[in-house]
Amino acid sequence: MSYVAYFQKINTLSVSTRQRMAAIYFQCYAGSDIKRFLLDLESKDEVLMLEHNQELVGFSSLQFYPYHHSMIVYSGDTIVMPEHWQQQVLHKAWIQRMGLFKQQHPGLPLYWFLLVKGYRTYKYLVVFAREFYPHWQIPQPELKQLADRLAEQKFGQLYNAQRGVVECPPDYGFLAQKLAIIPPASLAKPDARFFLEKNPHYAAGHELVCLCEIRVDNLPLRCRSLLLNPVVEYRE
Repeated sequence: MSYVAYFQKINTLSVSTRQRMAAIYFQCYAGSDIKRFLLDLESKDEVLMLEHNQELVGFSSLQFYPYHHSMIVYSGDTIVMPEHWQQQVLHKAWIQRMGLFKQQHPGLPLYWFLLVKGYRTYKYLVVFAREFYPHWQIPQPELKQLADRLAEQKFGQLYNAQRGVVECPPDYGFLAQKLAIIPPASLAKPDARFFLEKNPHYAAGHELVCLCEIRVDNLPLRCRSLLLNPVVEYRE
């Protein structure tokens, strides 16, 4: 199988590419509509595209912005068709893009701010970061404070600070039923039980607010060279 990952600025996306992205989205999510999808996409800066044999099979949108004396990368929709879940190309390209951003903004902390609709997405943090909020074992009070401020700023009254969840209405979109199911084997894991405790209404579209700092010593060893030696491809 041949996978390729590259980045593209949102304002360069063709109508047909946006339609293909929407088609992928609606195979994995329900409740929303194409108008809301396209409006959300337009609010981002760029998108990471994943192709398999020259066919788009996944994507992840990103928005970068400053916050006080740091930079924030906010993840929008991240969707990979289920038959391509085993690939690692998308994740490696994403880390390299963070490395490039850090090279372009030396000395500024970079925080990854994301909303988690399902357990599979929460596992990204478990796999790719040593310290993050919320963690089922290790309290992160400073990250929590920053996450609260970012979520309140971006989502206003939808954000339930007590639970750490953005309580999105159903028309914002929610996981398709077949993708919302957490396998029994996963339910035995402490991170899965923690996710369910924190966000019991995830299947209805509620999203858990998560945050971690992107820095070399917060990544597993296998990922550090990607951050330090980024090779990033852009297309138009």
